[in-house]
Amino acid sequence: MFRFIHAADLHLDSPMRGLPEQEGAPIYQLRGATRKACENLVSLAITEAVNFVVIAGDIYDGDWKDFSTGLFFRGQMARLNKKGIHVYLISGNHDAESIISKRLALPENVHVLSTRTVDSYVVQGLPVVIHGRGFPKRAVEENLLPQYPSALPGKFNIGLLHTSLAGSPDHDNYAPCSEQDLMAKGYDYWALGHVHQPEVLRRDPWIVFSGNSQGRHARETGPRGCRLVSVDQSLSVIDAAFCHLDVVRWESIDVELGGTLDDSSALKRIRHEVERAMGDVGERLLALRLHLVGATPLHGSLQKDWLRWKADIQGIVQDCGEDRLWIEQVKLKTSPVYDLEELASRDALTASVLESLSQDTMNFNLAEIADMLSTLPHEVKAEVDHEFAPNNRAQLIEDVRAIVLEALKTSDGTLS
Repeated sequence: MFRFIHAADLHLDSPMRGLPEQEGAPIYQLRGATRKACENLVSLAITEAVNFVVIAGDIYDGDWKDFSTGLFFRGQMARLNKKGIHVYLISGNHDAESIISKRLALPENVHVLSTRTVDSYVVQGLPVVIHGRGFPKRAVEENLLPQYPSALPGKFNIGLLHTSLAGSPDHDNYAPCSEQDLMAKGYDYWALGHVHQPEVLRRDPWIVFSGNSQGRHARETGPRGCRLVSVDQSLSVIDAAFCHLDVVRWESIDVELGGTLDDSSALKRIRHEVERAMGDVGERLLALRLHLVGATPLHGSLQKDWLRWKADIQGIVQDCGEDRLWIEQVKLKTSPVYDLEELASRDALTASVLESLSQDTMNFNLAEIADMLSTLPHEVKAEVDHEFAPNNRAQLIEDVRAIVLEALKTSDGTLS
């Protein structure tokens, strides 16, 4: 009978913090990704000839430096206006930060629900009513559900809400409520925003986080997009299909190097996993974080000759196409394979060195290290301070052990 799109968390012109410092980062593609995802959203609405669109908050990403972000969004809404597609939206916590966004008039097809009280819009020509309230300020810590009216009989009732529900580890705890609170209203579909991971929480009634339209960093992995919802004559949801909108796909994969004995074998495995990951994202740019894992004799070489290994991995990127692949980070999580007894049997000095490398006896003189760090430039010191943080010292000790053991292992010119 009718169809609509549920979207949220467009975060237009999100600054992608930290990317300029990363060598080789495709800055232009990453910074333009949120706009392109919004264009994809509008194109989908037009292609599918939906009846209307709902957006559950965080269209923007805080206050603007100028009007360009708002004018871009306005232009996309004007595309929908030409096709007679209305848009119903609420402000989220990031929208509430924006001051000048409140001064930009939107096309007549865009209905911005109140931030002071719950609005209820009856969609013209359809048995649909949309209830919702936007954020008047960034931190809305109270449950907004008591303000929402009960479902209007004989209508398909949609609730628009920007919320963390009972809490999410990656998001501020705003407009908290429970699934039971939502169900009690008797609505047919809850279109939620704020939590960026797409998820259908329930189907009776439908309680859905559309997720954000474009992943913005390495923790937002996997497909991002919106929901295309179809409703039949009996006002029942028959489908809520997830539609991809993202143009950059963030992924994090493990490359198992266990059992690899030489560089060639390891690089072959890395290439295989990278190509497999690229095959899953179509024509999008893949922003990939690699975790090299497993017990391998190459552990020490990876630690000692990391710059060479990075160059080899960048060579794989060049072969795969730098316009389609960016290695955001490579994390070493391999473990060593050493015959410590054989090494210790060489001579007394080697045995003594091995004893000093024991995890129980190998410690840093933190006072001396602090003195040395104080002489470093600020931008260098911040990074080194992070490495010596208490929660990173165990890994740092293991890295040092690996480098020393690799040197011992190859000290006679051959691999043991």
